[in-house]
Parts: sequence; C-alpha cells; structure tokens
Amino acid sequence: MRRVIFNQKGGVGKSSITCNLAAISAARGYKTLVVDLDTQANTSYYLGHEQPLNLAYAQDQGHKMLSEGSIVGLFKQSMEFFGTKNDPLDYVVDTKFENLHLMASSPALDLMERELESRYKIYKLRDALVELNKTFDHIYIDTAPMFNFYSKSALIAADSVLIPFDCSTFSRQALYGLMQNVIELQEDHNPDLRIGGIIVNQFSKQARFPRSLVAELIEEKFPIIDSYISSSVKMKESHAKQVPLVYLYPKHKLSVEFERLYSELAGESLQEQAAADIVAEDVAKDALKEKKPDDNRLIPEESSKPSAPSNQISSLFLQ
Repeated sequence: MRRVIFNQKGGVGKSSITCNLAAISAARGYKTLVVDLDTQANTSYYLGHEQPLNLAYAQDQGHKMLSEGSIVGLFKQSMEFFGTKNDPLDYVVDTKFENLHLMASSPALDLMERELESRYKIYKLRDALVELNKTFDHIYIDTAPMFNFYSKSALIAADSVLIPFDCSTFSRQALYGLMQNVIELQEDHNPDLRIGGIIVNQFSKQARFPRSLVAELIEEKFPIIDSYISSSVKMKESHAKQVPLVYLYPKHKLSVEFERLYSELAGESLQEQAAADIVAEDVAKDALKEKKPDDNRLIPEESSKPSAPSNQISSLFLQ
C-alpha cells in the first residue's frame, strides 16, 4: 500500500494526518515508511529528524551533506549516469518508534526541482517506492501544498490519495481545482490511482457552518470519510515533543478519532478495531519511555459556492 496525503491548500493538517496514521500502522505491527516530500520538512521534524533544515545552509554546503538519510540523495542519484546506484533503502532512516521509518525531506529539494523536471525524472519516485514496498507493508507520503514536481511524483507513485479538508470556504474552493488536477494526472500518468476519501479535519460539530459545508460536499457526491477529526491544542503539543499524538496521548479524543479513521480506511470491524486499540496503547507507552525531554519547541501547522465537480471525478473514488 502506497498512500499519498495531498491538498494544494496549506494549513489543512497533512503532516499531522500523515504521521498519526503512519504511527497507528506501525503500532499495529506493520513495517511502515513515511516519505516527506515537503521542503518545510514538518513531517521529518515531527518524527524526530534533527537534520539542519535551512535553505541557505543547503545552498552553502551543497547537496552532499543533506543527501544521507533523506530523499535528496534518491533524486540526486537519478541524475547521475556514472558510478554504482544506491539501494533506495539506503536513504531511509529509523525513527525512535518501533516499525516506523522515515525518508526525510530537506530544503535542498528546492535546489533540484527545476533540473529534475527538465530531465523528466517524474517516475523515479514510483520506481523507488515499488522497490521499497518489498520491505515495507505500508508507505505514507506527505506532500507540499502545491501541485509541483514532487507532488506529481507522489501521485504517480501512489495507489491511493487521501485529501484533508479543514472545513473552510477557501479549502472548498481549492477542492475543485485539486480534483481536476488529479483527474488529469490519473489519465496521463497513473490510471490505477484512486481517491481513498476526503478527511474532514479540524471539525467542530457544535458549529453550524462546518456541518453545512460538509453536508453540501456529500450532496455533491464527494467521498467524505465517515470518521471526522476535530481540533485540539494537544496536537501542537505533540509537534513540540516530536511524538505522534496517538503515542503521546493515546486516550485523548483526537487519538480515538485517528484510530477510527485508520480502521475505516483499513475496512476493520468494530471488534478488530477494539483489539488493535489495546495493542496500540501498549506501543504508545513503550514509545514514551524512550522519549527525550521536551525542549518546548513548537512547529506551526501548515498554515461563494463553486460549481459542482465534473462527473469524471466519481471514476476516481474507491468503492
């Protein structure tokens, strides 16, 4: 399974959703890989990757120092014709959490994008992840909030896409353009790509506006996932501590919602979910035992009714 979490709008919670779904996967015994394609590298930080994340530093030092244990090295070697190619696994690092591994991002990706695109390396990520799927059961891909070379590479490499939606008018307006872009990419590059669903994030059931907004999307036949994710300052605390929320506060409301979301995506029964929750809670306790003291740093979240979507969109939905 190769699943990309994508939205062209920022601030919808892609990194939080990616890391917490991956953490649940790992807690349930699946060997899980997270691929970070966003040059802001929030996902890499969230999972404890401490590599320098400054573009000026990357420009000064070149790609070499930022290649090991990051996706930069994978893309860099795709442009080299001489010498032995490294295994994609060489660019994967362990996290401090059992079964959870990372292919980290770097600001150096910005320095490479134009050359990668001009040399048509758009399929290189797919080739690498197909190979890595022999080692990892589940692969989760985080993307930048834009339809750029790296996001296109991720959509080509994935077999399904999850779309976070933060219940705002701006997010809704962006949704239609996103769908059209996904349709075009599916037709041109990846006919097997399907939409796993739209994740309603930062939802408040007490507020009328988000409820009406979601209801309208359901009426328009968008594939809204039944399990909604609400909001809490605890999520920001988990960012600061570099521990996924489902590990840090396994009994918190948001963690329970993430567990339900994961189970819905996996097609699990209620009995299977209950049994898995017990295992995940034990894993969370073990993960926290190894956590270093918090240094109180915080990572910020990724900061009129449009016409209905084309009928083409329904062909992308997972049944």
